[in-house]
Amino acid sequence: MTARRAAGAVLAAGVLLCLLAGVAVTALGVRVDGTSMSPTLHQGDRILVSPGSAGGARRFDVVLLRATGRDALLVKRVIALPGDRVAIVSTPDQPFQVLLQEGGRGPVRRVVATQWEAQAHLTSACCGADGTRSARSELRTVPEGAFFYLGDNPDLSDDSRAYGWGRLDRIEGRAGALAFPVSAAPGIGNRPVLEEYAGPGP
Repeated sequence: MTARRAAGAVLAAGVLLCLLAGVAVTALGVRVDGTSMSPTLHQGDRILVSPGSAGGARRFDVVLLRATGRDALLVKRVIALPGDRVAIVSTPDQPFQVLLQEGGRGPVRRVVATQWEAQAHLTSACCGADGTRSARSELRTVPEGAFFYLGDNPDLSDDSRAYGWGRLDRIEGRAGALAFPVSAAPGIGNRPVLEEYAGPGP
């Protein structure tokens, strides 16, 4: 085989692989609709689901779920797991502070996400006994088999504050990678962290 033929074969193989990758992303990737997860995920992005991740969650994962009483597939971030206590406190200076006590024991800490700080301007208080928004802030224990979830763009997100506790058995998978656009970093970024909290209690 001449060098020219070899180069042509390599080029053809590369084009075929690109086409197959495009088909795989279209067929297997889940399309993001709406802006509730901005800036982490945008309208039209496609995400790949980690195999074998249905029905389970880890704290701060981005998951695909179906809210109780709804058939639409939601893409949201897990905040609290069974046994955790969670609340949202609002002050004039900080209208959206998510508090978490892991496992219902130890210190109450603040969930810090840079995307929330840049976008959360509406006053919010939580939680009621069913995990929805409430008139005043109160730490609530996440029931067995349930979890508390929010969008990364909280002012424009319908999440646990609207639908109540999510059910672990309604999770269809964990977002493992961002498949499209191809120029983006492959992982799902903007993972929150926990920091000490010394503000007003719920």
